[in-house]
Amino acid sequence: MAFWKPGTVAPGSSVDRATEDETDKAVIAHAEQQFRHLTIKQQRERLPVFKLRREILYLVEKFQTVIVVGQTGCGKTTQIPQYLDEAGWTTNGKQVACTQPRRIAATSVAERVAEEKNCKLGAEVGYLIRFDDQTTQRTRIKYMTDGMLFRETMIDPLLTRYNVIMIDEAHERSLYTDILLGVIKKIQKKRPDLRVIISSATLDAEAFFRFFNHNHSSDRSKDTATILSLEGRMYPVDILYADQPVSDYVETTIQTVFDIHTKEPPGDILVFLTGRDEIDTVVAELYERSRTLPDRSMALMPLPLYAGLTADEQLRIFQPTPRHSRKVIVSTNIAEASVTLEGIVYVIDCGFVKVRAYNPKTGMEALVVTPTSKASALQRAGRAGRVRPGKAFRLYTEDTYKTLRDTSIPEIQRSNLAPVILQLKALGIDNVLRFDFLTPPPAELMIRALELLYSLKAIDDVGRLTMPLGMQLAEFPVDPMLGKILLASGEFKCSEEILTIAAMLSVQNVFIQPPKASKDHVLETRRKFWVEEGDHLSLLNVYHAFINKGNRSGKWCHDRFLNFKALSRAISIRKQLARYLRRFDIPLISALAYYPNSPEGRLQASEQIRKCLTSGYFSQAARAEPDGRFRTIRDNVLLAVHPDSVLFNRKPQCVIFHEVVETTQAYMRDLTVIEPDWLAELAPHFYEFKEKKR
Repeated sequence: MAFWKPGTVAPGSSVDRATEDETDKAVIAHAEQQFRHLTIKQQRERLPVFKLRREILYLVEKFQTVIVVGQTGCGKTTQIPQYLDEAGWTTNGKQVACTQPRRIAATSVAERVAEEKNCKLGAEVGYLIRFDDQTTQRTRIKYMTDGMLFRETMIDPLLTRYNVIMIDEAHERSLYTDILLGVIKKIQKKRPDLRVIISSATLDAEAFFRFFNHNHSSDRSKDTATILSLEGRMYPVDILYADQPVSDYVETTIQTVFDIHTKEPPGDILVFLTGRDEIDTVVAELYERSRTLPDRSMALMPLPLYAGLTADEQLRIFQPTPRHSRKVIVSTNIAEASVTLEGIVYVIDCGFVKVRAYNPKTGMEALVVTPTSKASALQRAGRAGRVRPGKAFRLYTEDTYKTLRDTSIPEIQRSNLAPVILQLKALGIDNVLRFDFLTPPPAELMIRALELLYSLKAIDDVGRLTMPLGMQLAEFPVDPMLGKILLASGEFKCSEEILTIAAMLSVQNVFIQPPKASKDHVLETRRKFWVEEGDHLSLLNVYHAFINKGNRSGKWCHDRFLNFKALSRAISIRKQLARYLRRFDIPLISALAYYPNSPEGRLQASEQIRKCLTSGYFSQAARAEPDGRFRTIRDNVLLAVHPDSVLFNRKPQCVIFHEVVETTQAYMRDLTVIEPDWLAELAPHFYEFKEKKR
């Protein structure tokens, strides 16, 4: 692949140039090793944020809101909460919260800060993510996802346990970050003592300042918000564009990695791709092809990075690169800002990102691959300039770069808002249209969300939360449709099975495809768990087999190409969901035990489970078309069955589905076969069943 180089860009610094001739191997080795053996105190003090420690603490004391602008790697996420702790903001049982848009960031940062404070994770420093609480009464610094802090406002509307709340990576504009900003702005009016720190990229700082500054006079001395800019540790980065458009960026990525590996000096490579499937493909190919290289004096270490990784897999990414090795971290956009990776010298940017996009016309949310924004491209390139001058290889032309959007579309403008509206109403914010959004969502999204909540009977005719159903749905840490089937499971005499299905749907990647195993062998093994009624009951089979026959064993999972960590997590999630059902007085009944142990009894049990699933997912029902595809009943949208589904080569007449994933076409995932007349029976307010005239 040919690249041409229009110049050198260092994000956050002036344009500079550093030729390879000036960088000999001794300098490179020194740059990579010089910080590795410093004490933790020395490492903390050499971070750019350390120079402004006093200024940060002064501004937090003086202003209600401080907007901190700084590049990834300047130390703001790990250090600012520690400075606040050391300055006494966590006395009398109070805490400092730091929110992250992603779970992997919340856990990895908490582990690092616990190490710096020389304490056990979950003691003075802890994290809270969905279905995983590593905090105690002693916790003073708490890293958490933005969604979990928003959920806390339902129990403690004024967030009284926190003296300072830091919203990190706010420029990513995740759905819950935006909602949280509006809620915290309301809380500040009741709690002038609450201090808020917004960590953002340069582009959005002014918008956050205007949003949080309660001073509307021309007297700047009365401002309640201020902006502080932190310098990043940045070296110049050469930006190299493709000289012509790339037809297959996955293959081009692999070729570019080997070009760098064979022609460039030592230094780790960071590759940006869109999702797990691409990442696993590239990691496997790099591993296989690297074994055929004639010169193997420097080993290639390909490692994946995405949200579904286990703790052990995450750990490998952050460990120092062994001598005579080159790490190749193949990542989603999680590595743009959420995690700091040392040792990266080369970046390969595919130019795309996978985003969740909700279409209000069809009522469906899909994962869609779209071109990245200029701001994201700049963030990606900046990863190469952390330890020494680096290079960013963009797998698209400079003309293409000029056509990209300046910033990404905020998630609130492309998401299903039903869960958020439900939780806002549970907070007592009935008039959600008047809520103070940083960027208001389109009216169509609001209308569709209210329609869905009304069809689930979570809100009444005037838009108020129903009691107890609406409030219970808001409290469940799952989406409203999944919450509805959990609450209905007692009536259908299948709550034990629905608990299991809900837990299995809440974990990622139950089935694994090892690179060395043949696809036919994996498929044959997987078929042993399949149930002809669909994926939900097949997941139930997998869970029961893991608990009973597999004895919760890692080896048993390995032999059957199942994800041991995901199944272990499903056990934990199931226990937590069961606690909610007990609190809501939903009887825990097993359909398999309730109905006779006979073919007819098992058929009845299967029917009750599928009816219960339909009671929540009735709006996501589709009927078969003659060409083998399906058409949604309500909105007439054509969908295909995902190749991983049990029903891929079968021909059911009517199905419900859990989600849509869009790649080459729109695929339904996690399907269950249903009878069409169940829709009119279970959702008469949504469907009317008419006999065809003869």
